[in-house]
Amino acid sequence: MTFKNVPKPLNLLKFHRPRLRLNEARIPPLSQQSKQCLRNLTAYRRPDIDIPVPRGRTAGVLVALFVGRKGDLYVLLNRRSTNLRTYAGDTSLPGGKAEPDDRTIEDTARREAFEEIGLPPDRQKVPLLCILEPFVAGNATIVTPVVVLILDNTLRPILNDAEVASLFSHPLASFLSTKPPFPAEPELLEVPYHSYNDWTSPGPNDTTWTTRSHRFLTGREAGGIKPVFGLTAYVAHLLLCTSIWFHHTHMNAVGL
Repeated sequence: MTFKNVPKPLNLLKFHRPRLRLNEARIPPLSQQSKQCLRNLTAYRRPDIDIPVPRGRTAGVLVALFVGRKGDLYVLLNRRSTNLRTYAGDTSLPGGKAEPDDRTIEDTARREAFEEIGLPPDRQKVPLLCILEPFVAGNATIVTPVVVLILDNTLRPILNDAEVASLFSHPLASFLSTKPPFPAEPELLEVPYHSYNDWTSPGPNDTTWTTRSHRFLTGREAGGIKPVFGLTAYVAHLLLCTSIWFHHTHMNAVGL
């Protein structure tokens, strides 16, 4: 068989699109903003990227959303164990590099989340919303965010103490806000909830690329929780921007 005759692998994402039965889910009633956000995310399709990447250089992170008591969406975050060799104690999302048994990057992200925080890889209780565009992390790894929604709020985490010290949540909408979603602690009054740094690097054809690094306080700094920054802040900010940007461009495209 020649190389040209080798069949292309199936795009499993085309066959796995969730039908969110929100009325049957064990979650609080959704706010209108949350409903629109979920519609946008489930309708989102990332652009096709046909660039070969070594499997050892690919990783997936799971962005697990859940519905709070007032119907708003929250993101599950964790504090990495202080015993880890890299990024010890940082605020992060569950994730890691692909392994040989992972059929897709979604499998990678779900497996890592199950190993780290005990989130079951149950596609009925935790359906896929969308997969965002991959990006290059600082260690030259191609990271792909996988976005899911927890439909069963009776699920309880089981933390892997070797990797995760604690688990907490943050309002999704607050990753596009300069106002903290929590009462300001006296010692943090002079520290802004949201801040950023711009980094420049040389690009092709004598151009300059600018990268913005965001930083969000968690309101738990007094207890040792670090702010959301770096890769985690980028993914959370990208997720919210994607849902809003897609909504406006999609509505304009169909004349609404």
